[in-house]
Amino acid sequence: MTLEVLAQVATAVPNSPWGLVISATPVTKGVVALLAALSLFSWTVMLAKWAEFRAVRRRSGRFLAKFEQVERFDQALNVAARENPNPYTRVLRRASEFLAQGETGYGGGRGGMSGAGRIATAAPELTAAQVEALRLIMDAETNAERDRLAHFIPSLATIGSVSPLIGLLGTVLGVIDAFIGIATRGSGNIGAVAPGVAEALIATAAALSVAIPAAFGYNIFANQLNRFESEIEGFGTSVVALIVRDRGA
Repeated sequence: MTLEVLAQVATAVPNSPWGLVISATPVTKGVVALLAALSLFSWTVMLAKWAEFRAVRRRSGRFLAKFEQVERFDQALNVAARENPNPYTRVLRRASEFLAQGETGYGGGRGGMSGAGRIATAAPELTAAQVEALRLIMDAETNAERDRLAHFIPSLATIGSVSPLIGLLGTVLGVIDAFIGIATRGSGNIGAVAPGVAEALIATAAALSVAIPAAFGYNIFANQLNRFESEIEGFGTSVVALIVRDRGA
């Protein structure tokens, strides 16, 4: 009798996880297919963000190395004009736009921006209110750059937290289906129980294989994003200091 039961188990239970998926119920297959789609999306986001952050770091490094050598704001604008766009050049140009608007509104065009993006030597001094407004503009641009870099990163956290629940749902539904099958066949031996339970657990295993990389990816990119934000904030402060030194306040 024991040999007969073992033979039933050997023929009923596949020998690999893929075999379990192939022989699973439609509900379990649907859950695994959904998890596969989430896994593909999360890996696409992680690879795309890795390439994006790498490119931003490379472009920003070249620009910051040159920015450290400038002594005037117009020199910094000239350096930015020759570099590929990156968060730091966009922050710098936003400061330039703010100054141009201020000169048009309060300075009657005196000392305005030249065609080469330079500040004329007759540029008016900044008031304390204008300096404070410039700081607020820099903060707003920093937040905008952070939001631009953070695009799709929160989805990794969502996948990391939701995938285990989807897998648990698939497991519960699979176990329910297995017990219904046992009740229908009227057999409680291991040969009748094992296939359904194994198929149900494959959903949990698939969910963990999706959630773990997504959670790791989110934490890694979130840390890099916070580092970028701190560096851009420091750069904005340096830009304000450079403008104040040029014009006075």
